Amino acid sequence: MQKELKNKKYYGTGRRKKSVARVYLYPGNGNIYVNKKNIEDYFKISSQRSLICKPLEILNLYDKFNVKTNVFGGGYSGQAGAIRHGISRALIAYDPEYRLILKKMGFLTRDPRMKERKKYGLKGARKAPQFSKR
Repeated sequence: MQKELKNKKYYGTGRRKKSVARVYLYPGNGNIYVNKKNIEDYFKISSQRSLICKPLEILNLYDKFNVKTNVFGGGYSGQAGAIRHGISRALIAYDPEYRLILKKMGFLTRDPRMKERKKYGLKGARKAPQFSKR
């Protein structure tokens, strides 16, 4: 199941809400960089860091790859989900046999929840102006 690592990079695009992440996997020793910063400097909350690292931990590849990501849009939580999605897609580019495991864990499913648009005649997406009978 383990493939020979060459000096290749594997690419995956991840999305969640308004966030888009471009993820590159390189052979390395487990360093993760987000927007040219270390993951600890970019994501202060440990649960977001662990969310990002989950696909690598499940497949026991944490110390085999360096991860470089460019992420934009949305907030920190959406960006963390987008990076996890991108890492999962890049791992499938590395070895298609990982698809079944990652699919079972739900890491390949694109989270479809988006902000609902504002409608005319309303104050927001659903909030209506106050109604009075008289």
